[in-house]
Amino acid sequence: MQSRLLPIMKRKHKHRGMYLSRLEQIQSPEDLRGLSDDELAVIAAEIRLRLIQVTAQNGGHLASSLGATDIIVAMHAVYNAPVDKLVFDTGHQAYAHKLLTGRQAGFSTLRQHEGLSGFIRKDESDYDVYDTGHASDALSIAMGLVLSRDLSDRHERVVALVGDAAMSGGMAFEALNQIGHEARDLTIILNDNEMSIAHNVGAFSLYLAKMRSSRPYIRTRDTIEGSLSRLGNPGRYLVDVGERMRDSMKLFLVGGSFFEDLGFTYLGPVDGHSIEHLRQVMLSSQQLAGPVLIHAYTTKGKGYLPAEADPELFHGASRFTVSTGVFLPKNEGKSYTEYFSDALVAEGGADPSIVAITAAMPKGTGLDAFKQSFPERFFDAGIAEEHAVTSAAGMALGGNLPVVAIYSSFLQRAYDQLMTNVCLMGQHVVFCLDRAGLVGEDGTTHHGVFDLAYLRTMPNMKVIAPASAQQLVDALHTALALDGPVALRFPRGEAYHLDGEKTTPLAPRMLDVGRAELLRSGSDVAFLALGSMVKQGLEAASLLEAEGISTAVYNMIWAKPIDTGLLASLTGYRLVVTLEEGTLMGGFGSAVLEAFADQAADLADSPRMPRVVRIGIPDDFVAHGTPQELMEDLQLDASSIAQKVRALYGEDQA
Repeated sequence: MQSRLLPIMKRKHKHRGMYLSRLEQIQSPEDLRGLSDDELAVIAAEIRLRLIQVTAQNGGHLASSLGATDIIVAMHAVYNAPVDKLVFDTGHQAYAHKLLTGRQAGFSTLRQHEGLSGFIRKDESDYDVYDTGHASDALSIAMGLVLSRDLSDRHERVVALVGDAAMSGGMAFEALNQIGHEARDLTIILNDNEMSIAHNVGAFSLYLAKMRSSRPYIRTRDTIEGSLSRLGNPGRYLVDVGERMRDSMKLFLVGGSFFEDLGFTYLGPVDGHSIEHLRQVMLSSQQLAGPVLIHAYTTKGKGYLPAEADPELFHGASRFTVSTGVFLPKNEGKSYTEYFSDALVAEGGADPSIVAITAAMPKGTGLDAFKQSFPERFFDAGIAEEHAVTSAAGMALGGNLPVVAIYSSFLQRAYDQLMTNVCLMGQHVVFCLDRAGLVGEDGTTHHGVFDLAYLRTMPNMKVIAPASAQQLVDALHTALALDGPVALRFPRGEAYHLDGEKTTPLAPRMLDVGRAELLRSGSDVAFLALGSMVKQGLEAASLLEAEGISTAVYNMIWAKPIDTGLLASLTGYRLVVTLEEGTLMGGFGSAVLEAFADQAADLADSPRMPRVVRIGIPDDFVAHGTPQELMEDLQLDASSIAQKVRALYGEDQA
């Protein structure tokens, strides 16, 4: 069988009576300095092998990390981190950085509960400059570091490694504008692999393609300048003349000088897998004043044939077999994303005004099927959530019915656009928030736990949280039929089915706006459960019932508008418990308390006001781990809910 690993050099060196690989001898980046290019190439190859082994067991962002390995090795060999500040955009491509900065022993815990984060985390290492997770912010962080350095009269270097897709984000362009204007010393390394998660889109991607195609120009220029320089003073004079002609020549040969027009010195393109060339250009950049952009072209998935063949599949990989590149079965049924995908295709077939919009995530959000069925009605805005939301508002103004599918945590980036461009005008745009709630191993920056809190504050917005696959299909159908902005949120992973529902959803039905449904009767305690917490509520109610505590379970369905009629009928319960997989601060439970407060005058003559207890995500950022581990940590699992209610119910009876 042909090896799936591309050839690597294997060397062992005796160290303290043991044989250690080159990589195992690197305890800090300082150990890289003074090594030859060949030795660094061996270390890079060993890093790739380690990345493949660990992500095969734990899952992770493999393709991007493999592609950036050589650049990161060269960076640590040239720059003096942590004095010099190495800034990694997004951070999931920086696994090599973790291995080179004292974290080899714990690397097997990558993305595991209480183990190493899959992203850069400031509290994990002095070498980690800032917490990363969302693209296109590294240049702004780097600029802030540069300004702080210069104000304090320090002299460290600031270097930002940014992917080509991240450069398509609006925030990156905002940063480039100021960096060029300030003309301060800052190095940007553009990792150009022609991929983000899906293939890059947009004019900037086409511009980079022109830059990559200019390599003959680069080689010719270097050859001529080298020959002229050897002629002494006359030759150097001619080189100076040539430099003054550079912009017009490059405009003719390359078709643009975007970065140089902004005030950068552009170096490249350079082979991002040649450590020799990378080191040379990084060292050369240190002799230049002002902002420098090093353009390195790489192969996503470099060093592992399956990842090179399908970098999108191996972007965020689950567990797989190294020898074959085949992913291990998850033993899960059909996911919420798959049900949403099928339902949207069906709705799109019935209504030609429906269009689908994503922000560089067609596969992850399930829009790839809509794209295949209706390619002329599918639009990928790139990593630019703000633009995706506002362009959807424009399409609604033009008479279309836009469906914007974005991960919950990523929609946070478009808060102002949601408020001003959609809600203010009451535009009929449907937002489908995948990965709502706890997403697992991606951790802090990716948990979708804040959408309920910020969406429900927006005038004109309606928010639906279906509890099952069938209700997701119904919720989409209802959202498309309503007026004004509507958001529906659903979790990652296998879809839940309420009793009596088929695994193949029936034809979609209209939901009654703002109406909950009773799933289980009870007289002592009432669970008001939203979305994914309906399952936990039903299981907890069964545990309590066995102990003589009669518990009703309501599937609330709507976070906004909330079922105030139901709330007014709950005065006979000893305890009302809200259940949500979202932040308690301003979330669904807060909405229930606000509604009770608004009804207080009408309920003043009632014999008993219910005690309301909220269960959800505390006012903190949640770390990484499997969803089940995190649910138990946060006491959101059925057993923990039952235990808490048992104690509270006992207090009321005392």
